[in-house]
Order: sequence, then C-alpha cells, then structure tokens
Amino acid sequence: MRKICFITGTRAEYGLLSRLMKMVQDDNSTQLQIIATNMHLSPKFGNTYQEIENDGFIIDKKIPILEDGKDDANATLKSMAKALSGFADAYDELKPDMVVVLGDRYEILAAATAALFERIPIAHIHGGEITEGAYDDAIRHSITKMSHLHFASTEEYRKRIIQLGEQPDKVFYVGALGVENIKKLPFMGKEEIEEYIHFKLDGNIILVTYHPVTLGAHSAEQDIKEFLAALEERIDLRIVFTMPNSDTGSNVIVEAINKFVENNPNRAIAYKSLGLKRYLSVMKFCCAVVGNSSSGLLEVPSFGIPTLNIGDRQKGRIAADSVYNCDTDKFSILQGLDTIMSPSFKQKAAATHNPYDKGGTAQAIFDVISTYPLDELKQKHFYDIKQ
Repeated sequence: MRKICFITGTRAEYGLLSRLMKMVQDDNSTQLQIIATNMHLSPKFGNTYQEIENDGFIIDKKIPILEDGKDDANATLKSMAKALSGFADAYDELKPDMVVVLGDRYEILAAATAALFERIPIAHIHGGEITEGAYDDAIRHSITKMSHLHFASTEEYRKRIIQLGEQPDKVFYVGALGVENIKKLPFMGKEEIEEYIHFKLDGNIILVTYHPVTLGAHSAEQDIKEFLAALEERIDLRIVFTMPNSDTGSNVIVEAINKFVENNPNRAIAYKSLGLKRYLSVMKFCCAVVGNSSSGLLEVPSFGIPTLNIGDRQKGRIAADSVYNCDTDKFSILQGLDTIMSPSFKQKAAATHNPYDKGGTAQAIFDVISTYPLDELKQKHFYDIKQ
C-alpha cells in the first residue's frame, strides 16, 4: 500500500483536492493520509476541518499553528515555525511514501520543507503560475524546487516549471482541479441554497472575496476602504462575501466587511466558509464575481459570467476574456463594475473559453502519484534548457 499524504490548510484548497483524495481513499493500492492545519482548525475561520470529516475522511494529524488575534508578519513567521515543527513530528509518525501539496501558502512551504529534510517525495499541484502582488509567488516557486512531481494547470505553466530546472518527464499538464469540480459536482437548487445562507439570490448578485495584497504598495486597510466605498455607491448590487484567508493584514478586512454587512443588512451577507458545494452553487446564481481571489480567474470563467479582478494580487496569471482587471481605488473599481455589468461584457463572458479547462484532471494526477516509481524520485537533477 502506497501511503499518500495530503496537506490542507484552507477551505478552498481542500475543495480542490477532495475528489483526488477520494480516488486515493477508494483505491486498493493506495492508503490516504490527511494532515489538516492552519485555517481548518480555527473557529475564526469556521473550523472547516469539520467539512473534511463530514465528507467521510479521517484526519490523521491536526497541526494548529495560528497566533491568536494576530495577523502581522511576525505572527505569520511564528505560525510557520509551529508548522515546521508539527510537520516534522507528523511525518515521523505517519511515515508517508509521498506528500501531495497544492499552491503557494506559507503553511504549504513549511510542509514541503519538512518533507524535503525527511526525504519524502513531494507532488505539487498548480506550480509554475505567477501572482506578482503576493509573497505567495516566491513561495510557489520555492515549493517547485523542493518537489519531485509537478502538475500544471496550463501548458505555459508546465514550460515555466521546466524553465526552473525541473525534468520534463516529471512535469504534467493536467488542467485545473477546480474547473473539473464544476463539471462533476451536483449543484444545490436556488431555494435550497437561499435557505442555507438566509439570503435571496435575486437581482444583481455578486460574489465577493477580497484578500490582503501582501506585496502591495497600499495597506490592506486602505484597499478595503476604497473597495467598500465603491460597493456603497452601487446600491443596485446585492453582495455575498466570503472572508479572506489567514494572511498578513486579513483582520482589518474581516472587520471592515462585517461593518459593511451590519450597515447594509438587506443587500449584503458574509460567510467565514461556504464549503465547496455551496460556494459553487452560489456562484451559479451570480451575475459576476468580484475581488482578488484566484477563483475569479480559474473557476469563474466556466460559469460564463464576468470577473472583476482588483489590483495586483493575481498579476501575471493567465486569464480568460471574461476577466476584467482594474486598480484598487474607488473610481477604478466603479468603472470596472460598470464594465462587467454591461450587456456587451456579459455577452463576451458567456462565450468565453476557460484556459484552465482540460478533461480528466483528477484522474491524470492520480494515475501518476499512485504508480510513479518511488526509486526514481530519490534524487533530483537540474534540467538545463538547450539554447
């Protein structure tokens, strides 16, 4: 039995990984291990480890790392230190044959670092991408250099991973798990989702997720102030907020959103976590998605609705024609909202092609991680591109 250990620290990441985890769980030749950490274990972020357990999975190890009430760089570094220590103990106990990680978060950097020192092969999903507005960009490429198998969401990203010196035969273009989820997941009906969120999905509904820009020129406080000021003026919009991740500067965004909802109870609601099925079900009934989340670029185009991508957090990522970019000031955001709500842009979004769409994503990843000879992953060799 090949022991394959999945690391998850956020609701969004788990939602992307869950179908792949189920494949590992159901296969007779593989044993699923799960380590949950960071936001999953925090009441502030909805105790989302319960979603994992409710889906029928057993969490083998829980590693709490968050510093209570703090969200500055010092707290993030201390959380990483806790994570590194926790993963060292977890790997020593579980002794996985392979570790699977997704993305670019600081707890995933700690998980990959510990696996590197423990000489455990790492399979990395969503490498090769660029997000210039966040330190996640450097973290993602660092994880790539520690990883042994790579699963890119586009061919361009696959080439970039090879450019970083990774062996081409260990880099696979598979598409995005999130896009495949949209095709496979049974959505909730309108009345069912309205009853759950206690909010009518009528009129001009927008789904909003706004994260702090950790390398931005402005403060999180200034950015969220400008954004919410724009939303205050657009009284025609009804808004479903999902709260930001546990990044540096997230507290001020959460506080500002809660105040906005308190002042606009008839047209706004906020959730710590909707969970994958409810999140995508709400998206299905929205006329647009607004903010700076990667979901706006990766998944939303598959619904044929517009995305307003604010600021530089996702700068550098491949985007469909349905994505409109704007600056972080109030005036630019209002202009952006006018653009994406126009009939012509909605028509363009409805006809757009999602560049992250490639069939059989989860199966393609499973086929590799379940069978790739582990002996061939013991030693990495830098691949030089011929000039």
